[in-house]
Amino acid sequence: MSAEDLEKYETEMELQLYREYRDVVGLFSYVVETERRFYLTNAVEVSPRSIDGAEVYFEVTMADAWVWDMYRQARFVKNVRVLTFKDVNVEELARSELSVDLPDS
Repeated sequence: MSAEDLEKYETEMELQLYREYRDVVGLFSYVVETERRFYLTNAVEVSPRSIDGAEVYFEVTMADAWVWDMYRQARFVKNVRVLTFKDVNVEELARSELSVDLPDS
């Protein structure tokens, strides 16, 4: 497989993933961003934790989630648990934000 073929394949996979996102975003209430992944979910809880009172990390639990990852075969996940020392961003989606337009070309 040439570098050009690989780039074309990845571009097609990204477009397919974006189209899937467009189709499912209306099913979810929250967007969750961690250092490694982007999730859509209907239930999220972020709990700060500490190791011996020193370093703080976050435990993020989600239920009924969709994962933005073009290399995953199954992007719908029943339960997710993420542990991270990095920032976690949680946003509640307003219903007006749920309309995403993408040409079907």
